[in-house]
Amino acid sequence: MNKDSENNEKRLLDEVAHWKNEYYRVYADMENLRKRVEAEHRQALKYRVEGFISDLLPILDGFHMALQHEPSSVEMKNFLTGFEFIYRNLVSVLENEGVQEINPSLECEFNPESMQAVETVIDNEHPNVVKKVVTKGYKLHDRLIRPAMVVVSIAEEKKNDEANNENNKDVEIDA
Repeated sequence: MNKDSENNEKRLLDEVAHWKNEYYRVYADMENLRKRVEAEHRQALKYRVEGFISDLLPILDGFHMALQHEPSSVEMKNFLTGFEFIYRNLVSVLENEGVQEINPSLECEFNPESMQAVETVIDNEHPNVVKKVVTKGYKLHDRLIRPAMVVVSIAEEKKNDEANNENNKDVEIDA
């Protein structure tokens, strides 16, 4: 009977250890789940306005283009002053939300991570540099919303006429 009570005690201790282990495992799983949900929630809050900002970009482009022109009359100058005030306020609000403007400088090196080449021009002396900014780009925190649309220089391809002629001789047309 003494041996039975020892076996029973050992069995009960093993069962307690098993359920204790299960409890800690479930507790750890719940903590990991809580941390993952909190991280996803922070991420969702951080980028909550991305779609809204994408919809505002054409409006910002319109303001930018309107402010590029010199006014032809006093009335037009007054309108542009008001537009500039609204534009600055809008940009300020967007910056407070984490929006950063991508406005590459002329002659800077082309960066495919934040720029999109919409046109190329030949420049053998300075290839792969920005020659003109068509539209500004925008980022929300570290996420690219729209790349800056730019005109980029490329080096002129030197065509080897002899190589082309040799390749053409090798091709025979069967009639």
